[in-house]
Amino acid sequence: MVMIDPANIHVANTYARFPVTFVQGKGASLYDSNGREYLDFVSGIAVCSLGHCHPAVTEAVKRQVDTLMHVSNLYWTDPQLKLADLLCRHSFGDRVFFCNSGAESVESAIKLARRRGRMVKGPDAYEIVCLEGSFHGRTLTALSATGQPVYQHGFEPLTAGFTHVPVNDIRSLELAVGRRTAAVLMEPVLGEGGVRPLSDEFLTAARSLCDRHRALLMFDEVQVGMGRTGTLFAYEQTPVEPDVMCLAKALANGFPMGAMVARAEAMEYLPPGTHASTFGGNPPACAAAMAVINVMTQPGFLQRVKELGEYFHAGLVKIASAHNAVVKECRGRGLIQAVELRKPVPDFAMRLLEDGYLVLLGHGRIVRFLPPLVVERDQIDRMLKALEERVADISA
Repeated sequence: MVMIDPANIHVANTYARFPVTFVQGKGASLYDSNGREYLDFVSGIAVCSLGHCHPAVTEAVKRQVDTLMHVSNLYWTDPQLKLADLLCRHSFGDRVFFCNSGAESVESAIKLARRRGRMVKGPDAYEIVCLEGSFHGRTLTALSATGQPVYQHGFEPLTAGFTHVPVNDIRSLELAVGRRTAAVLMEPVLGEGGVRPLSDEFLTAARSLCDRHRALLMFDEVQVGMGRTGTLFAYEQTPVEPDVMCLAKALANGFPMGAMVARAEAMEYLPPGTHASTFGGNPPACAAAMAVINVMTQPGFLQRVKELGEYFHAGLVKIASAHNAVVKECRGRGLIQAVELRKPVPDFAMRLLEDGYLVLLGHGRIVRFLPPLVVERDQIDRMLKALEERVADISA
C-alpha cells in the first residue's frame, strides 16, 4: 500500500480514495505500482465489463484513432451511424442520442421528458416520479432525481419537479403519477441503492400508469445494462419495455461513452437545437462500443453471464447461511450481486483490499460485487473464500 498525502498532489480531493495506485490491468486482474495483483470485483463500477484491456476493444480503438478522432456533430460519421443502428437492432429503440457519461444520459432523458410533457400535456406536466434509494448521477438535475439525500446535502436548492416513492410500492406509485407527470424514471435493478431488483408487478404497474397518463417510462440502465444482468439490457428480463433507456459505463468498456435510446415518437421532441454534446458519439468511443456489443452478442456469452451469476449467488447464499448472525441478506441478478451485513463495518472493503480483492461498500454494510463479465469460475471461488474469511472475522 502507498499512502499519498492529498496536500502534496494537484488532483481535486473529491474522492475518498484507497491507498493504492494501479498501473496495469488484464482481464479481471489489476496490478499496482509495486507489481501486486488484485482481483477486481468492481470493474471501474460496472465499466470494464469485458475486463481490462480486452483485445477486441483495444484494437478497435487503435484502428479508429489512426483513422479519425473527432469531427463536430454538425456532420455524420460512419462509426456513429453504425453504432446507433446496432443499439436499435438489439433493443426497443428507434433513435439514439450520444453523450459521454451516465449523468449526461439521464440529463438528456429528463430534458426529453420535460419538453415532451409540455408539448403533449401542457406547461405544468414537468414532474418526474423516481424511487427512494435510486441513483441517477452527480450533475445537479440528475442529483435531484436521485433518491438518496446523503448525496444531495449541501447542494440545495435542488431542481424542482421530482417525486420519490418507495421501491416496489404500487399504491404509492399510483398516488404519485397523474396529470402533471412527464415521466417515471427508475433503475430496473437499483445499483447504488443496494442491488434491489424491482418486482414484475411494480414494473407492470409503472408501464400501465405511464400509458394511462401519457407519460414516458424511462429506465436508467447505466449500471445494470450492457450484459450485467445476463441479458444485453436489464429490461429484457422484465415483462415491460420502456420508452427511453439511459446507457453508459460498460457501453464502451472504459472509453467515456453514454447514450440515450428512445422510441421515435419520444425522440421527435428533441429536434435540432434543443440538445447537444460536443464529444458525444465521437468516432473512437463509437468504435469501442461497437466492439463491446459484438463481443457480448456472440453465441453463449450472455448465457455464461447468467450461469456465473447463479453460481456466484449460490456461493454468497452459502456464506450467509453459515454466518447468519453477520449476514442479513444476499440479492442480485446476473453479475451484480450484494451481501448486506446486519451492522455497519465501515472498513470492510479496506480489509478485502488488503487481501488483494476489490469490492464496493455502501452505507457501511452493503458489499456490492461487479466483476467483469469475463470472470472465471475459479476467480469467483477465490473471492468467495476471501469474503467468508473476512465475514468469519466479524463473527469472531
